[in-house]
Amino acid sequence: MINLTVERIAEVLNGKVIGDSSILIESIKPIENAGPGDISFYYHEKYKNEFQKSNASCLIISNDNPKIPKEKQAYIKVERPYNSFVTLLQHIEKSLNRKTAGIHASAVIGENCEISSSAAISAGCIIGDNVSIGDASHLKPGVVVYDNVKIGSNTIINSNVTVYQDCKIGNNCFIYAGAVIGSDGFGYIENKADGSYEKVPQLGNVILEDFVEIGANSTIDRALVGSTVIGKGSKLDNLVHVAHNCVIGENTGIAAQTGVSGSVFSGKRNRFGGQVGIAGHLEIADDVTILAQSGVSKSITKSGIYFGSPVKEHLKAFKIEAVLRRLPELAHDVDQLKNELKNILEKLGD
Repeated sequence: MINLTVERIAEVLNGKVIGDSSILIESIKPIENAGPGDISFYYHEKYKNEFQKSNASCLIISNDNPKIPKEKQAYIKVERPYNSFVTLLQHIEKSLNRKTAGIHASAVIGENCEISSSAAISAGCIIGDNVSIGDASHLKPGVVVYDNVKIGSNTIINSNVTVYQDCKIGNNCFIYAGAVIGSDGFGYIENKADGSYEKVPQLGNVILEDFVEIGANSTIDRALVGSTVIGKGSKLDNLVHVAHNCVIGENTGIAAQTGVSGSVFSGKRNRFGGQVGIAGHLEIADDVTILAQSGVSKSITKSGIYFGSPVKEHLKAFKIEAVLRRLPELAHDVDQLKNELKNILEKLGD
């Protein structure tokens, strides 16, 4: 339930109301399912039939749309309906996530902590010593924060997230449930005599810069020394693993089940599809897109789109895939040619 009038929604979107601005909107639905009390949006011709039939109480439409709303219906005219719809979702999400400031009685707070009076610490949170939490940040139930962690302002950390010691989380970050920030990197020395392992202490930390999002059950390993860094504005999907000492550049998007091995330096504005695997100690240039299920075993020095395992420039990779699909036919053709050649040679021998 969102309980906003059309007039208030138009103010949020900086749009113009056509029709009854006093209509109360209770929920948001897709245009094909929206009815009385609902708001939706129309932004593409392929939804024209749904738009013409829609009984939604309010529809967000483009400024150049001449259609007049039905009775008990309103339109909000904006420059870009889809973008405005996203703005509305963001506004509602902030309202849903808004929490009264304060520390729940069941939370455990360590010594020498600096927690803003406008921050909200929910039930069952455990916060170590020397932790700082900025203005309007919210820790949902069951968050565990180790010693010496710094959390900026307007950051939301969802239930059952664990943030290990010395890590730094910036402003306006969003961490989904179950993520682990700062667990040990995978560092061991192998004993050649018997194959046993000796653990290498991991004494670095993780830095999440401003506006970073970390998906549910993702893991970001702390550095051996120094920092594992997720750059400003980067978004990581669920079930992503970033290993120790990696640097992920600004505004990078990483899809689910991608694994980035240790000490990878990735540039700005990169896009990694689902189930991408990147070997350790590589460099990846700015503006690189790696398509799903690709394997990266060498550094990528030029921007572009890459695919395959090992990864290749995508057009080349697609051509190789096209040939591979034809292998059974090609093998058959080769067998036929070999038989024909054999027959010719036999006839020549006679």
